[in-house]
Amino acid sequence: MKFRRILAAISAFSLMMTVCSCGKDEEKNNSGTEDTSVAEEVTDSGNDGRSTEKGTKSTDRKTTTKAADKSEKTTKTTKAGEKKADVTTTAPKSGTPAATTAANGGNGGNNNSSNDNSSAGNNNGGGEAPAENNNENFEAKEYTAEIELGATPKVTGTRVSVNGSVVTITAGGDFIFYGTVNDGQICVNTATEEKVTVILDGVNITNSNGPAIFINEAKRCTIKSREGTVNYLSDGGKDKENNAVIFSNDTVRLKGNGELNITANNAHGISSDDDIIIDNGTYNITSKKSGLIAHDDITINEGRLNIKGGTNGIKSKGTLNINGGYSVISGGTKEEKSSVYSEHSFSYTGGYVYAAGNKVSVPSYCENPFIVADLGSSMDAGSDVKMYLNGNEMISFQPHNSFRCLMMLAPEVSSGNSFRVSVNVKGSEDFSVSDGCNQYSVQLSD
Repeated sequence: MKFRRILAAISAFSLMMTVCSCGKDEEKNNSGTEDTSVAEEVTDSGNDGRSTEKGTKSTDRKTTTKAADKSEKTTKTTKAGEKKADVTTTAPKSGTPAATTAANGGNGGNNNSSNDNSSAGNNNGGGEAPAENNNENFEAKEYTAEIELGATPKVTGTRVSVNGSVVTITAGGDFIFYGTVNDGQICVNTATEEKVTVILDGVNITNSNGPAIFINEAKRCTIKSREGTVNYLSDGGKDKENNAVIFSNDTVRLKGNGELNITANNAHGISSDDDIIIDNGTYNITSKKSGLIAHDDITINEGRLNIKGGTNGIKSKGTLNINGGYSVISGGTKEEKSSVYSEHSFSYTGGYVYAAGNKVSVPSYCENPFIVADLGSSMDAGSDVKMYLNGNEMISFQPHNSFRCLMMLAPEVSSGNSFRVSVNVKGSEDFSVSDGCNQYSVQLSD
């Protein structure tokens, strides 16, 4: 009995060992097969090419799949592009773009307008650029057309026609200009209510036959000087109808943190049959007649204006509103003309205005006292003028024309202040400021 049990135990042990041995062999064989397969693939890829062909087919499938995916994405981009077929995406010439954008309706960075300006634009995807108010130099924006001015302008985009050196905008959109042209012109002539923005990115436009910028028809047109750029416009000829460097039959808005220099050899600097609105920017205007003239309204919200007018500095045949900014104005070379003139109401709510001319219109509404000084006789052009408030010099400037009347509008002026003026070192007495209109007859003494 014991012998049988021993034999059974031996048989069971022997069977168990056999099973274990088979498992190890199988594992070994499987491992060897896998290793051999890898080795064979690597080895064959450099030999007769049969394994290479198999590998190529496998690789081709992956490549084909990726290509198909890419093709699908490209198709989607093309469809999106078809919707924006009339938009050219470009980075401004002056400044470093913050993101690379695809042409013809691709993705762009943030497009934020300034105060107009201003309403914020849309971010269509892609890299983000800082808002225009913070640093316009790094703006990446979609433009309807990009135009390099010259004897034969170069246009990238749509909604623009060219005739010689005259570039005409024919429909709404954002149009950026740069370059130099003699006897050239930017013309805006749209038959719709669409918004037109003309962006000046370092231009020098002279036109001996008429306006440098002529807005023939555009219900909403903005002229914008890009931040960091200096732009020059001048006119000529004897056009009595379109008689300004920037002439508009409709309302024109000016903005941007760049600089715009205007020389009016024909008549006016900026003229509108409707309104002129200045939101920001720097404007140096020298004109044969008025620096700014509008039939309906002139509104200055912000910006720096240095106006050297002929017949008038600023003239509104309707209303005038000054809400901010820093303006130094001289004009009114004839006895009946003014440095600042408004035919109807004149509202002042903020900002600085220093003016010199033969006459001046006084505000009909003013949130704080204002000062007008009548010097009694005409002073020579180029005289050194200084105005003081509470003993502090507020302004020192040299009017380019003869003048008799000075005006100061400033937030610091309040009842109880003292005011005095000097011309060529000859000073006035101190005057006490009271609420409302302060008009002084001034006598200068050594």
